[in-house]
Amino acid sequence: MDPISQSALGATLAQSGSNKQKIKAATLLGCFGGLAPDLDVFIFSPSDPLLFLEYHRQFTHSLLFIPIGALIVAAVMHKWLGKDLSFKESYLYCLMGYATHGLLDTCTTYGTQLLWPFTTERFAWNNVSIIDPVFTLPILALVIVGAFRKQPWFGRVAFLWAMAYLAFGIFQRDRAVEAGHRLAAARGHEPIRLEANPGFGNLVLWKLIYETKDRFYVDAIRVTNSNKIYPGESIEKLNLDRHFTWLNPDSQQAKDIERFRWFSNNYLAIDPDQPNRIIDVRYSVVPNEIDALWSIDLVADKPMDAHIEWQSIRRTDSEQTAKLWRMLWSEED
Repeated sequence: MDPISQSALGATLAQSGSNKQKIKAATLLGCFGGLAPDLDVFIFSPSDPLLFLEYHRQFTHSLLFIPIGALIVAAVMHKWLGKDLSFKESYLYCLMGYATHGLLDTCTTYGTQLLWPFTTERFAWNNVSIIDPVFTLPILALVIVGAFRKQPWFGRVAFLWAMAYLAFGIFQRDRAVEAGHRLAAARGHEPIRLEANPGFGNLVLWKLIYETKDRFYVDAIRVTNSNKIYPGESIEKLNLDRHFTWLNPDSQQAKDIERFRWFSNNYLAIDPDQPNRIIDVRYSVVPNEIDALWSIDLVADKPMDAHIEWQSIRRTDSEQTAKLWRMLWSEED
């Protein structure tokens, strides 16, 4: 999730386990512990644009690395923030903060390697958006008030709010998935797989994606007492033998496609407007559209050892925002 959510939740758990005398130091140590795993964003290569995909949410986010990561944070921060604490106490508060990070990231759709190094599987529970003010702002407000008033119970209330919100996300996700299966059946489809991803910043509007033999289907659903479906688009699945007949299977570009396939959980298709662009269909601003937020571009005359080109596509505009808002409030025809 975003850094504010990660730091706030890490601070919340550490604050919950502190007392009035140590609450400010505990809150700050938990905050930095909650932030620290995302330092993996500094692992990148100018010549290999997919390297950051392999290392972001990898070892720094794994369950096995939590005590090691917390120890590193405590070793750095104890001198500045733990002056009135023993090192053991500083480590404990950093541990509490660090432990929240990978698990919270796993609640999103992006995928987190929780069980690295035993497996490179990316776990995603799809029960909260990467950015969700309804989740984050109450936590942030409560933890700040708790620190200034020196009352750990504010942190405990904030942590309970976080757990309740994430549990509600699971409930909403399962309702969206059930509705998605009914939609597919009404179309005469038997999905190979189907998932529901939360829309941007809310747990009401969801993106439905299901896969058939040859295509992906993308729709949106507003999950309330009376669900509302917003029919969307479909797109042909990536087929290298048909879409890239010129691609040498031993080339670096071919290897990079497989790396991108692993990252995107094989939700790959060709951009309708760019025949040499492979998109990840899981993400879009408007949930019933296929309008990828990132992609890889292939070039036919590249050397055998040359990497693909990574594209981060940010096309959010006022029209998209207005459409998303209308769908969220059930104003879209």
